[in-house]
Amino acid sequence: MTGKNEQETQPSVKRQLKTRHLSMIAIGGSIGTGLFVASGSAISTAGPGGALLAYIAIGIMVFFLMTSLGEMATYLPVSGSFSTYASRFVDPAFGFAMGWNYWFNWAITLAVDVSTAALIIGYWLPDVPGWIFSLFFLVVIFLLNAMTVKAFGEAEYWFSVIKVVTVIAFIIIGLLTIFGILGGHYYGLSNFTHKEAPFVGGMPAILAMFVIAGFSFQGTELIGITAGESETPEKSIPKAIKTIFWRILLFYILAIAIIAAIIPYTSPDLLGGSETNIAMSPFTLVFKNAGLAIAAGVMNAIILTSVLSAGNSGMYASTRMLMAMGQSGQAPKAMGKVNKRGIPMNALIFTAVIGALALLSSILGPQVYLYLVAASGLTGFIAWVGIAVSHFRFRRAYIKQGHQLSALKYKAKWFPFGPLLALILCIFVIIGQDLGSFAKFDLQAILMTYMSIPLFLFCFIFYKIKYKTKLIPLDEVDLEQIDLKKEQ
Repeated sequence: MTGKNEQETQPSVKRQLKTRHLSMIAIGGSIGTGLFVASGSAISTAGPGGALLAYIAIGIMVFFLMTSLGEMATYLPVSGSFSTYASRFVDPAFGFAMGWNYWFNWAITLAVDVSTAALIIGYWLPDVPGWIFSLFFLVVIFLLNAMTVKAFGEAEYWFSVIKVVTVIAFIIIGLLTIFGILGGHYYGLSNFTHKEAPFVGGMPAILAMFVIAGFSFQGTELIGITAGESETPEKSIPKAIKTIFWRILLFYILAIAIIAAIIPYTSPDLLGGSETNIAMSPFTLVFKNAGLAIAAGVMNAIILTSVLSAGNSGMYASTRMLMAMGQSGQAPKAMGKVNKRGIPMNALIFTAVIGALALLSSILGPQVYLYLVAASGLTGFIAWVGIAVSHFRFRRAYIKQGHQLSALKYKAKWFPFGPLLALILCIFVIIGQDLGSFAKFDLQAILMTYMSIPLFLFCFIFYKIKYKTKLIPLDEVDLEQIDLKKEQ
């Protein structure tokens, strides 16, 4: 896990991602079915005020996490991102567990995404077997990632543009509907005080919505992985982070406020939305209230692009994480090799095969598939914990070794408050996933919800015992940087 080892292998990586790619990849990674579908459930459970409060709180937490990641990514822009940072700044065993868990999460999520895409296509072609579309989408995503880094960046850029344009159009149409300009009915803010609104279910309901909001924002950490292939990480990452927070928070908060204003929290339709029942997506309902008859078909197409975007990003993130671990000795060396185009083909093929096997299990053994999905469920939050811990250690080591903060190209806001707040909230969300299953001692429910945690601990303990690693003393933390000029 030395900086020298990374420097020997990193030059073959092609730095082709531009600032516009990084900004849109991060935005696209967090605007998806969590907003298009799950937002209705949040409003129904906690009321309009509770849903907004939960998303604002998690949005602020994510902002601090992204500034923490941004500080480390501008200092050390590598594709291994938080796995590399955890190995360098905390403990190699911590980085090993972070890397393998994150790779596993995206490999399984890839299978989930292509399965979901096939179900969505069933809206138009219900008589065609779903596995045909799943296989087709898996091949398309594989090819997008096998061409060049720039091809991936462009594909993800346009996927994200579609989602952003959709949200902007939704906000405009929604505002016009609220004031009766479209749809012929004036809503105003009456639904914000309907019955028990704006806050329904008290603090427990709001805290429960932290979980939904947290899942909705997952994917923003992709910006750390893309840093390893950014043309100018010292410029593009700070710019992307500055814009991403306001854009995402603006999109989410405005969109949820509009949904809550038009559809009362008591409406059973808010609980009917799913990736296979697009007609009940809160976005579809709002468009219908505005008088747009083709809303369901349009939203179906948009959610399809959203799911494919998630699969595309997942393939990229998992292969880069595996590549970085192969280069550092935490995975087979073959996984760290890249071709002339800068693509880690071995890691890409291995990830695609695992995704295909997971997909096959969904057809042959639904129960096995459910456990695979459950095992990857909390990995995003575990990654966020790793980012917060790694940044805290990085900043302390940086000062301990006599460096000046003014030398950092990008400094995270409000240190150490930011990473500590993020750490506490992440742990709270992880623990609070399903406390009811402990009260009833429902062992299957506990396993399905919390399986990610013992898997992470197994990787951590295995590596620690095998290599006898220890917490790295602050004055021994490896702060050696990568020479970007040599790479070019």
